Amino acid sequence: MRKLEQLYEGKAKKVFRTDDPKKLIVDYKDDATAFNGVKKGQIVGKGVVNNTMSNILFQMLETKGVPTHFVEQLSDRETVVKAVEIVPLEVIVRNVSAGSFAKRYGVEEGIEFDRPSFETSYKNDDLGDPLMCESHALALKIVTEEQLETIKKYALIINDTLKEFFLEKGLKLIDFKIEFGLYDGEIILADEISPDTCRLWDVETNEKMDKDRFRRDLGNVEETYAEVLRRVKGN
Repeated sequence: MRKLEQLYEGKAKKVFRTDDPKKLIVDYKDDATAFNGVKKGQIVGKGVVNNTMSNILFQMLETKGVPTHFVEQLSDRETVVKAVEIVPLEVIVRNVSAGSFAKRYGVEEGIEFDRPSFETSYKNDDLGDPLMCESHALALKIVTEEQLETIKKYALIINDTLKEFFLEKGLKLIDFKIEFGLYDGEIILADEISPDTCRLWDVETNEKMDKDRFRRDLGNVEETYAEVLRRVKGN
């Protein structure tokens, strides 16, 4: 498979066309942004962590019945993925109050929910990725009812699977953001699962082990990303 011209460059990745129209190559960058691009910086080694960790987790989720865009990892930073049409909804699953949830409702961080919460945001940088209720997503024909039900079903399987997996690694899954795409008309998991898109707290200390270290200037950002990958790989 040959890597051809660049199709797109986002905040965290570059995407390249290949000589197979149904496959793309994703190249993960070290660039870091927060607060819808207001804060910018670099986290050295982040691209390697996010690429490798995503691929490990995607392959695990495939065994749980969640179809993903993963095809093959080419290098530390590059992966072949299926050429999906991204559904412009960011799906957020929360197990514990943190981040924007705590700020929005004026509650402290760390409240454990009896059941996971499910929310969606409209994936649109110009609008700041606003929260979007399910009926609005249906009204704007962003998804069909069947697709939305499939997304919710997969999101809860992903949550259950990741909670158990991370707990074995000494990490508590606080919340996470995922994206889905259409491939041959079917909903499949796309994008990434990484410290950029998950909140992970150390089980024993509640130390933040994710992008909040960058957002909140907590320090040891590169070391924390590397430690998360070390635990995920079981080293």
